[in-house]
Amino acid sequence: MKKDIHPKYYRAKVTCLTCGNTFETGSTLPEIKVDTCSHCHSFYTGKLTFAADTGRVAKFNRMLKDSESKKSAK
Repeated sequence: MKKDIHPKYYRAKVTCLTCGNTFETGSTLPEIKVDTCSHCHSFYTGKLTFAADTGRVAKFNRMLKDSESKKSAK
């Protein structure tokens, strides 16, 4: 087996820039900074964010609600 061809393996510290959560994992980088983690990402927390409310389904629901309110006003 060839020597000195594999990268150094670290016990990396991962830091979330959004919520400040930290945890350790194995990596070839000694430190990793991520934008979102499982503690603040809306998929894992179940909390709706502004970005998730701007899709096609939300737009359809708003249009449906407006049309029903116009029907009931007549």
